[in-house]
Amino acid sequence: MTKSHPPDHRISKADIEAKLAEIGGEVDEQIANSKQLAIAIGSVVVAVVLASFFLAGRRRGKKLSTIVEIRRV
Repeated sequence: MTKSHPPDHRISKADIEAKLAEIGGEVDEQIANSKQLAIAIGSVVVAVVLASFFLAGRRRGKKLSTIVEIRRV
């Protein structure tokens, strides 16, 4: 994980930049995975909401529609 440095070793700018680049690479990878998961979940949620609106509107349309029956005598 971390390198053990002798007590008199000074941390240089290059050491800090290398560590930040390492951490940044891990973070970028996790963000990419999270974005894919969020897009998939969002798509499913949108599909479910649209389907429920469609079915609710269809049911309401059937309730409010008038049926006219013509009979010949």
